[in-house]
Amino acid sequence: MNFAARTDHLRAEGAYQVLARAQELEAGGKSIIHLEIGEPDFSTPQHISQAGMDAIAEGLTRYNPPPGLPRLRQALAEFAGRQRGMAFSPEQVIVSPGAKPNLFFPTLALVQPGDEVIYPNPGFPTYEAMIGVAGGTPVPVPLLEANSFSFDLEAFDRLLSPRTRLIILNSPSNPTGGVLPQADLEHIARAAIERDIWVLSDEIYARIIFDGKTAPSIAAIPGMMERTIIMDGFSKTFSMTGWRLGYGIMPEALAQRVGLLMTHSVGCTAHFTQIAGLEAVTGPQDFVVKMVAEFEKRRNALVKGLNELPGVTCRLPEGAFYVFPNIKGTGLSSSELANRLLDGGVAVLPGSAFGEYGEGYLRIVYANSLANIELALERMAKVLG
Repeated sequence: MNFAARTDHLRAEGAYQVLARAQELEAGGKSIIHLEIGEPDFSTPQHISQAGMDAIAEGLTRYNPPPGLPRLRQALAEFAGRQRGMAFSPEQVIVSPGAKPNLFFPTLALVQPGDEVIYPNPGFPTYEAMIGVAGGTPVPVPLLEANSFSFDLEAFDRLLSPRTRLIILNSPSNPTGGVLPQADLEHIARAAIERDIWVLSDEIYARIIFDGKTAPSIAAIPGMMERTIIMDGFSKTFSMTGWRLGYGIMPEALAQRVGLLMTHSVGCTAHFTQIAGLEAVTGPQDFVVKMVAEFEKRRNALVKGLNELPGVTCRLPEGAFYVFPNIKGTGLSSSELANRLLDGGVAVLPGSAFGEYGEGYLRIVYANSLANIELALERMAKVLG
């Protein structure tokens, strides 16, 4: 078939490919521990689910405004503002079915063919996909293990050009769990302000942060909110992946343009899903605190166990629910080791699934029980033994 060239670069996400193979092995009777899918293993809190079910029972199943319900946009402006120490208006908020539209649509609204977009590598595969669909040129910047997987700022400075239109950030990061420190954000902000560049800040994991720390937002730096899009959502923080609910915060003029893209694509986000989201941000937050505390225990156990494996070293990530161990000492490529581990009963992702600078690493998700993490470490030790 003759397809439009704008889709030629698109590839399936590696996590779903590994999941499919793992499920085939399970269907054949093999025991697999799943550490490949970036999804909390906790159920959506009952009070949130109940709010969604009540909304369906009340008949809240019809069309609603494309940018989102006004009361949810108001609540999100207040909720996100408190979290970041900023003031947002509801007119800056765009609610979307899942967070990805608030990655794609601002990119489509800002990037023209020939524009360059700087993005983190290793990084979420959707970044490169959406840059290509918009007609832009993807410009990867390495994340440095020695710098806790923050930007290689020397490479960043070198890659800036008169064609740079957008910079994508992700902190805490998928796949590394790294957090961009304030000093690095200020370096990036200076460049954005001096060169009149937009920034898209993926902050979907911003509340999953450990050791009593916080993940700073570049939008809070003076002069940056007028050129920053914050992308956030409910999937990770409230364990609502299947609800498909996200939001973006951006300057009003851009929000209006993104609202038009919403109108002519998805139309609107499900009404009852938004009611569940309203309950999530206005209701009790103890679930989030407990979930993050459990993730921190798992992180500590997994990192300790990985550092005891031959040929493996692993930094302690500051956020999200991923570790990104260095496996170069095994003498195997990331794909070779990931395949051997899957054969040994542990599903993980090769770092190369997240870009060329991910080679030599694995992404391991600790959204699984401590008991399964310990068993996975035993199986990994056998493979590497």
